[in-house]
Amino acid sequence: MNDEKQPLLIGPNSPLDNLEIQNVELSSGPVQSPKDDKAKDVYHPAAERNLEHPTSNFDTMIHLLKGNIGTGILAMPDAFKNAGLFFGVFGTLIMGAICTHCMHILVQCSNELCVRNQRPAMSFAEVVEEAFAMGPVSLRSYSKKMKNMVNIFLVITQLGFCCVYFLFVATNLQDTMQIFHINLSVHTYLALLFPCILALAMVKNLKYLTPVSLIASIMTAWGLMITFYYILQNLPHTSSVKAFASWHQLPLYFGTAIYAFEGIGVVLPLENNMKTPEAFGGWNGVLNTGMVIVAVLYTAIGFFGYLKYGNHVHGSITLNLPDDLLAQSVRAVMAMSIFLSYGLQFYVPMNIVWPYVKSKLTSEYALKHGESVTRIILVLITFVAAALIPNLSGIISLVGAFSSSALAIIFPPFIEIMTFWPDRLGKDDWMLWKDVVIILFGLTGFAFGTYASIENILQHV
Repeated sequence: MNDEKQPLLIGPNSPLDNLEIQNVELSSGPVQSPKDDKAKDVYHPAAERNLEHPTSNFDTMIHLLKGNIGTGILAMPDAFKNAGLFFGVFGTLIMGAICTHCMHILVQCSNELCVRNQRPAMSFAEVVEEAFAMGPVSLRSYSKKMKNMVNIFLVITQLGFCCVYFLFVATNLQDTMQIFHINLSVHTYLALLFPCILALAMVKNLKYLTPVSLIASIMTAWGLMITFYYILQNLPHTSSVKAFASWHQLPLYFGTAIYAFEGIGVVLPLENNMKTPEAFGGWNGVLNTGMVIVAVLYTAIGFFGYLKYGNHVHGSITLNLPDDLLAQSVRAVMAMSIFLSYGLQFYVPMNIVWPYVKSKLTSEYALKHGESVTRIILVLITFVAAALIPNLSGIISLVGAFSSSALAIIFPPFIEIMTFWPDRLGKDDWMLWKDVVIILFGLTGFAFGTYASIENILQHV
């Protein structure tokens, strides 16, 4: 074992990406790891991480909450509208349990593969690559393709979040400015926001975004408290809304709900950066504690928001609040919070796309200006998407059904099957059947949710 400390790998790309994965042909028997059993017993990935500023359990909890609580929580009343009041409660809690379980799967498989390969940490895409590289022999040649597919879904998901953020800020700003009798179209506000968001997206160093993220978190907490203050007043009887909406609307609910549980991409970076990573898992660990808080918040705001406003609820609950000064401040504060969060969301797709683009550039001039041009193009993509589809609830549902479902529900059980194939899948292969059920659930939501979201968007174009 190499005793030298290795740098922590947290991004989607790392210097180890260029290593070739060697296929190991098996004559018979179960899959063997590339290292002997003794090395596997003594290697501890967490001990090999060279962390300059490791995070405490509390820090990790705050980051986990911030990674999961964004525009999705404000869309939960709209999700309940497509599910029904009581079905929405059970559906959201079940969805939260499935997503949390898939997060545990990802962390467990990452640790297992780190031990096998004697690497301190891996990103989401690297975990997929290594799982397929060590899985069934017939699937090992697809390891690179699977890694690229995960990176593509990560880019689509994060750019989708950025698109939602763009539109969220514009619609809330439009609603706020009407109090001053300024009536402009949402497209005008998108155009006015473009240079501001572009300037934010040009920030290349994450450390400069840290104070911005802290301010955004405080603003989000304030906005949620005031939102609850309004929606908990003068609540009608539960019989005033539907307990179950309709089967036709359920795919839209799925897309919005799975979008809300948007934290799958931050799980491995958070666990990799912890001072005590062993405290991340477990029944009362950081992950379960944080996700219980998230699920309760989602359920509460979805339940009371839909009960309060019924079928008149908008894609963001802030748009339903009254026109008094306090409510307008909520819209302004939440719009500013989401605006400030754009740079952090944008960092992920840029960190994936730029190394690929950079590898294709040859001239010194192209390398000098290539990163800035790439940032401008990616921001422009989110701007054009928001301008072409100014339907907040439709975009949220589409992003959730198409890309979030793949990352949060479909890929993790696939990774678990590949990692523990063929003889470590539990008694009577119960893990295999459990994972197959989750995959089928994810694929069903992916297909029907994407179709219903596109249909919903086309109806409002």
